[in-house]
Amino acid sequence: MSAFIQPIAQKLNIKLQQVEAVLDLLEEGATIPFIARYRKDKTGALNEVQIQHIQDEAKFLKEFTERKTFIEKTITEQGKMTEVVLDKINKATTIVELEDIYLPFKPKRKTRAQTAKENGLEPLAALLLAQQEIDLLAEATRFINEKVADTDAALQGARDIIAELINEDAQVRARLRKLYETEATLQSKLVADKETEGIKYKDYFDFSELISKTPSHRILAVLRGFLEGFLRIAISPAEEGALEMVEELYIKGMSPSGDQIRKAVKDAYRRLLQPSLETEFRTALKTKADEDAINVFAENLRQLLLSAPLGSKKILAIDPGYRSGCKVVCLDEKGELQKTDLIFPHENNRVAAEEIKIKNLVLQYGIEAFAIGDGTAGRETEQFIKRLNLGLPVFLVNEDGASIYSASEIAREEFPNEDITVRGAVSIGRRLMDPLAELVKLDPKSIGVGQYQHDVNQFRLKERLDATVISCVNNVGVNLNTASRHLLSYVSGIGSTLADNIIQYRNEAGRFSSRKQLLKVPRLGAKAYEQCAGFLRIKEGDDLLDQSAVHPEAYPVVEAIARSLGVELNHLADNTELLKTVDAKKYVTEQIGELTIKDILNELKKPGLDPRSEVQVFEFAQIYSIDDVKVGMEVPGVVTNITRFGAFIDIGVKQDGLVHVSEISHTYITDPNEALKLNQKVQVKVLEVDTTRKRIALSIKQILARPAVNQRPKHQGQQQNKPQKNITELPMNDALAALKQKFGR
Repeated sequence: MSAFIQPIAQKLNIKLQQVEAVLDLLEEGATIPFIARYRKDKTGALNEVQIQHIQDEAKFLKEFTERKTFIEKTITEQGKMTEVVLDKINKATTIVELEDIYLPFKPKRKTRAQTAKENGLEPLAALLLAQQEIDLLAEATRFINEKVADTDAALQGARDIIAELINEDAQVRARLRKLYETEATLQSKLVADKETEGIKYKDYFDFSELISKTPSHRILAVLRGFLEGFLRIAISPAEEGALEMVEELYIKGMSPSGDQIRKAVKDAYRRLLQPSLETEFRTALKTKADEDAINVFAENLRQLLLSAPLGSKKILAIDPGYRSGCKVVCLDEKGELQKTDLIFPHENNRVAAEEIKIKNLVLQYGIEAFAIGDGTAGRETEQFIKRLNLGLPVFLVNEDGASIYSASEIAREEFPNEDITVRGAVSIGRRLMDPLAELVKLDPKSIGVGQYQHDVNQFRLKERLDATVISCVNNVGVNLNTASRHLLSYVSGIGSTLADNIIQYRNEAGRFSSRKQLLKVPRLGAKAYEQCAGFLRIKEGDDLLDQSAVHPEAYPVVEAIARSLGVELNHLADNTELLKTVDAKKYVTEQIGELTIKDILNELKKPGLDPRSEVQVFEFAQIYSIDDVKVGMEVPGVVTNITRFGAFIDIGVKQDGLVHVSEISHTYITDPNEALKLNQKVQVKVLEVDTTRKRIALSIKQILARPAVNQRPKHQGQQQNKPQKNITELPMNDALAALKQKFGR
């Protein structure tokens, strides 16, 4: 790994010492969340993204080095290694460059050029390449034999040899690659007689766009149409430009030999280079589009997992339905199932009885909030509950993936004696209490916040989404005494086996009262304890610090701070003013540096504070189906999914509306994430309603006033305005008031 330090540092613009520290820690088995949170003094406070980039670069360099060694060894064993080839190998910096160098030496199926060489035509090819003044036909006649019928066959064989030589020329491929990068277009055409079947790809029946400007979602759509057999695709620049570029390298002037080489160039490009480069660029475009889509999915997932929790409240959760009724469950403040029932509030003759049933459940189980699934009959069930006027908050909960959880092995383990409708209702209630703890039980792909997630590299997608879940879980922290096995398995250093062992120990020995007890868990050794302890919380334990993000290795530092201030530890926690007086430098040790001590002081101000925001009740407009939606309406909505081309907004009807990226902000943005976040509350204007295709086009910017222009710049020293809430996060009346205040009209 030491050989990788300098190239990684140079590429990522990170100091050598920082890269070395990260690689050493990764080599020791440290996880990325642990390094980012508890080894800041070693890494210079690198964040998770930077550490991940270092790990990715190290992985690439390892693979690159292994491939380079293999290629060098193979060419040497063939007896074809020269100083020139070795120098090229040593100067190569990418896998593509290595493969170009290796191409002439790579074992291949029998080619036309190999056949021509076997027929003795290599000297004729060399003669043509020299492009001297010769009698072409006379020279070609000399090579006629039992395998070469005439001069045309001789010249064709020589051109085949030259075409392969051109195809395997690393300089040619490098130049053409640059041409493709800047001038190649992605083209798609409808496959004959597939118009009706492939109608969803209508936008791509006759499509052409520079690959340098084609967004990821369009690339994935075209490739999907190609793979499903509805589209033919091509990737190439204008052929004339490509041929001229190659001819410049091989043709020396006007001569009969030059004409033969010109034919060989065209053959090499059409038969070998263009198909090869098209495949290469199709793969590269797919990889880039995959990564872009995966980034969108990962960011959406992060925002969803870090959604505001209601916290430990007694919940009445409802999985709504019409004919089959609404499944009702009552959960205690720990999320444990207390009662199940079934109501039919959408049958007129049963409404009164169901109202009484709900009121009785609220009284009997001390219900503090309602959680209602936002699927079929969700809005109508919400209105039924609100009409009861119980004075309790009512939340519509995104139920994407709840049905998958209901039928899963995890759900069967948790509720072996309950049917899937009960499990689904419990999941809805628990999602309100703690979205993170509940959503980790699902395959992230089933949560519904991705973009073309079924089209991208599934291994890479899983790898990235798992890393996102791990990051979120460790960022929030986990209650050691209430966490499920699935939540624990994502904690740094634990995994599924140790999670099972922790649950088993907890069931047998009772609740944990100290982090130190973790060392009694079978197979949880010192290394695993080091990695996990800081991310596990113990509420009301023996030690106040056990409920905080302070790592046990730093407890002596906290105790030293308390002693020097002459206070008990309990008086130090939450005492912001006292903590401000602490000089972090005084407590630096060989193991604990200043950055870590500053983190400890910040943590002590609010020990165990959940970094997530507080959940807020949200009210939809009085619309319930797409038929109620009219052009020009201005209604509240919630961001449910963000893609590169726009954001999907739930406005309270079955179909989410789309705000195109061009309709989000008055300022130019290319990524909706620049202005919006998942679960953000926004006001939108209805631009278009297509009831046939179930599509709703929305705008955010048409509600917001345009920013004032030509404002006088602030003078130095002029007081800056305090940060304000994004206007799109405010209710409509508040938004208008904010606009008047901000822009004076």
